[in-house]
Amino acid sequence: MAERDDSVGYADPLGEPFLRTRFAVPARPATFVRRPRLTAHLDQALDTPLTMVNGAAGAGKTLLVADWAARLGQPVAWLTNEAGDQGSGMFWAHVLHALHTAGVGGSPGDLRMVDHRLLARLADELNGRDRPAILVLDEFDRLAAPETAEQLEFVLHHAGRGLRLVLVTRTEPLLPLHRYRAAAAMTEIRNHELAFTAEEAADLLARHGLRLPAEAARALVERTGGWAAGLRLSALAAQQSTDPETYLKEFEAGQSTIADFLLAEVVARQPPETQDLLLRVSVLDRFGPELAEALTGRPDAGPLLAGLCRQNAFVEDLGHSWYRLRPLFGEILRVHLRARDPGLEPELHRRAAWWLRAHGALPEALAHGAAAADWECTAGALVDDLAIGRLLTGLRADDLTELFSGMGPEATGAAVDLVRAARELSEHDLDHGLAHLGRAEQSLAGGAAAAAGRLSCVLLESLAARLTGSPDRAEQAMADAAPLRREVPAHLLAKHPELTALLLTHLGSARVWAGHFDAARAALTEVADLPGGALTELPREDCLGHLALIDYFDGWLDLAESRALAATDATRHCGGRPFPGAGLGQLVLAAVAVDRDELGRARSLLDEAAESGPGPGVPDPVTEACRALVTGRLHRALGAPRTAAGAAGPAVRAEVTSPWARADAALAAAAALLADGRPGPAAEVLAGIGHPGGPVCAADVAWAQLAAGRREEAVGAADRLCTQTEGRTGPGVTVRATLVLARAAAEAGDTDTARKLLARALLEARRDRLRRPFLDAGPGIRRLLDTPPLHGLAAGWLHGDGPGADAPPLLVEELSGREREVLARLAQMMSTQEIAADLYVSVNTVKTHLKSVYRKLGVGRRGDAVRRARERGLL
Repeated sequence: MAERDDSVGYADPLGEPFLRTRFAVPARPATFVRRPRLTAHLDQALDTPLTMVNGAAGAGKTLLVADWAARLGQPVAWLTNEAGDQGSGMFWAHVLHALHTAGVGGSPGDLRMVDHRLLARLADELNGRDRPAILVLDEFDRLAAPETAEQLEFVLHHAGRGLRLVLVTRTEPLLPLHRYRAAAAMTEIRNHELAFTAEEAADLLARHGLRLPAEAARALVERTGGWAAGLRLSALAAQQSTDPETYLKEFEAGQSTIADFLLAEVVARQPPETQDLLLRVSVLDRFGPELAEALTGRPDAGPLLAGLCRQNAFVEDLGHSWYRLRPLFGEILRVHLRARDPGLEPELHRRAAWWLRAHGALPEALAHGAAAADWECTAGALVDDLAIGRLLTGLRADDLTELFSGMGPEATGAAVDLVRAARELSEHDLDHGLAHLGRAEQSLAGGAAAAAGRLSCVLLESLAARLTGSPDRAEQAMADAAPLRREVPAHLLAKHPELTALLLTHLGSARVWAGHFDAARAALTEVADLPGGALTELPREDCLGHLALIDYFDGWLDLAESRALAATDATRHCGGRPFPGAGLGQLVLAAVAVDRDELGRARSLLDEAAESGPGPGVPDPVTEACRALVTGRLHRALGAPRTAAGAAGPAVRAEVTSPWARADAALAAAAALLADGRPGPAAEVLAGIGHPGGPVCAADVAWAQLAAGRREEAVGAADRLCTQTEGRTGPGVTVRATLVLARAAAEAGDTDTARKLLARALLEARRDRLRRPFLDAGPGIRRLLDTPPLHGLAAGWLHGDGPGADAPPLLVEELSGREREVLARLAQMMSTQEIAADLYVSVNTVKTHLKSVYRKLGVGRRGDAVRRARERGLL
């Protein structure tokens, strides 16, 4: 090739002069932000034959490479391609001139025809260089001819180490990139790497005179996707605002210079059919070819989307043939869509909703159905998917309620009525909820209706049964659910564990209301034992609260406290809307606190329960009855029986009276009458209780009967509680019943028996710190408690610290001969089986003796029994 002669003016093959701007490294503006992470990556271009900087329009590709080239310290051949360049001759004329300008090679000569000999000569000349030439081809995507790409690949391959080619492009070039990647002979900077970080964006804004908090910069990066042009255009616009920070947070993308840039640089460069596709899919968060075809009516959406993705036209590949628009781009396209065709957007949402519903994409179908105000589709999708329970529980319950808030009275149909019923029942609006549920049931009556719709009715029936205090209705709902569950596809039931959890929870609550505690425990335990999950967390919390209440009624304070704490802990972590039984865990904890005479804590827990409740509307019967029970007990403990009587009796609409709620109200009334010195009317009130609805209530009734002068009935009831329920009831029951027997014995003059019974009660109550029954037992019992050895048993927990507080508990009852034999073998570390064999008795007999030994020694474990026996000289 000829030597370079700067005095000669060169022209392209058409005779036009070479425009110097196309061969000059672009200047960087004063606001340019140098990003070391990218320039360090670009430095690798010196070691690889091919480098590709591939990104969307306005991603900052050109300025990045220009800054790198300007700081490189050696000449760089630069060529900015244009769409008007035609044919390989024109391209190679410009390439050779760019090399010539950078001091590589001579005059390009006549390039009307480019042949193999010319390309071979160029490759050979480059291959012979001591220092590789660096050639940057900017806007390479404007060259579409495959022939040109083949020629460029030939030169690059045969130039060897003499050429470093840098392509700045919006699309992948038609070069064998796979070979370069496989050989590690290629440097790549792609679109995601070009995105600005929050720190880089803050630097860019600062160069525009905008100092923003870090959080505001992060929010802008999130909205723009870190797109360089979007950030710069936003900064320029914000400079004109009196409140730049608010502008950058709230600017309308569709009415901004960003919109002008994207519409001109991205949309306008696409053919009409592609522009129409982009506008229509802008209403979607994500889309695949089939969904795009449903919105466009065109069969070629797949190739168009793949092409847009390859072009970096702000369409991102999510994998598995799913795509999405960059958020800011989608926002601008939606504004443009509304301006171009105002009535089209709702129709696009409607088409998307029906397609998504048919393909099982429930959340997206619901969102598009609501956006189209197509409530038949939206409600139908929810019901057909068996997802009606998600309006009642889970983290999306509030979102679904908000989504359906726009559903007006004009919307009709069974599914619409079911959704309305679910919303109203979840808000405890019984009248409207039951009316809509009745209409839905009437529409779905008969076998022709889908099983999912009928099962959804049954679920709401169970909730209605719970809220109306109707256990029979709840049992019927559960019975109706069984065959329907067999009709519903198994995958739907597996997908919606909340449905079964809700059915069992509402059934369990209705059974608790009816006082059927064993049956309630079975249903509630099934839910409480479910693995954790957002969809079942609220029902699990509710079941734990109910189980804690059953434990309390059975006298097991420690177990009730443990379960109630688990319920309140779940409340703090699961979020979502309050459940009907919200606050029940705190109420049980308050009841336990009253029994322990921790009255300040009880009052605080009552306040917490009120704050965590489900809000206005018809209250949940069990929760409200429990609230009345605890409030009444607290007032009685505070010495205000008349106030307690006024608080008794929950204000609920119940079809069936709860036996334990009725008994508690009667007890409160009787306590007020006894405080007024009217035992006769108190006895009459107690006589009308009937079944007391739980062991704790039965023990309280026995105590009240004794106070009212009905000694024989009281002793009989207390004796039955101590003997017939042994092992099934805890200290909350047995201590109360034993105190009834002790008071009766003391009043009959049998002080020895009274002392023994009081000692037993103290030992049973001590572990659970059950103080209140002793404090309410009357002056006669309190005088006995102040005498030794009972004072020693009460010291440190019932009376507080005092003389004898640290003394070991006394033996309550003498051990029998056989019990001493068992204890002696226990001290020899013999197992239960070995003791049985040595004494020639059964293992069960040994266990019975051990239980009696533990009770008499006031211990709960073998080691403690041996230690206590040695302290008392029994071994």
